[in-house]
Amino acid sequence: MATFYNQATLSYNGNVASSNITAGEILENLTVTKSPVNSTYAADRDNAYVINIVNNGSTSYNGVTITDDLGEYTFGEPAASVVPLTYIADSVRYFVNGVPQEAPAVTSEEPLTVTGISVPAGGNVSIVYSARANRFAPLGEAASITNTAVVSGTGFSDISASANVTPESSASLAINKSLSPAAVEENGRVTYTFTIQNNGSTEAAADDDIIFSDTFNPALSNLTAEFNGTAWTAGTNYRYNESTGEFTSLAGQITVPPASYVQDPSTGAWSVQPGVSTIVISGNIG
Repeated sequence: MATFYNQATLSYNGNVASSNITAGEILENLTVTKSPVNSTYAADRDNAYVINIVNNGSTSYNGVTITDDLGEYTFGEPAASVVPLTYIADSVRYFVNGVPQEAPAVTSEEPLTVTGISVPAGGNVSIVYSARANRFAPLGEAASITNTAVVSGTGFSDISASANVTPESSASLAINKSLSPAAVEENGRVTYTFTIQNNGSTEAAADDDIIFSDTFNPALSNLTAEFNGTAWTAGTNYRYNESTGEFTSLAGQITVPPASYVQDPSTGAWSVQPGVSTIVISGNIG
């Protein structure tokens, strides 16, 4: 809704008289909103966006175009632009008053440009599409993606709406196991090293009750264990059954720091430096 003001003047015999100021409002027939289905994003997950256009007027609008910047932003010095969302091909869906329609034309995927939309008088249109966060999607606690859709056409001024999403905030753990030496004499001593990586932005804390377990075959005797360089004690930090070779950490013993994130100043791509914790278990193979 826009407000306008007017004032008249009257000139006579070198004098000027001013009228009162009148104010009026231009009622916008079209309004637009945009919302994500999920409020967070992750590199391996599609997210759907819904653009709703409501026509409160008595005139229909045809040939309407929607242009979505897919979160384009600038970075670096000198400033360069990158686009953090990748449109999922053929994902656009078009509804008029809730009824599915034939998919409109997508004339550009970056920025996403959808053409040939008709908004009926007193009705509404919904455009739904999917996009995936790519290597330019910001990462870290303060990160977010704001993507803006602009609705344009004949008979009305451009209108726009934005949607904001933030990175998924959780621990994301992976584990790798290695053995040294790979060949050992009978009753020789071996060392297993377990590297736990956290690719998430949140620490895997003690109250997450992470449990590590492994069954060594053959079973180990004279077992020792340590976590991040600190010796573990049987019964306090872990349980081990020398008969079966089953090793299990106790709840609250394992923590893994969050990942750190870096944006390449040349390309704008983001990379992940995982947080790492290690478990080292040694013993004799009998």
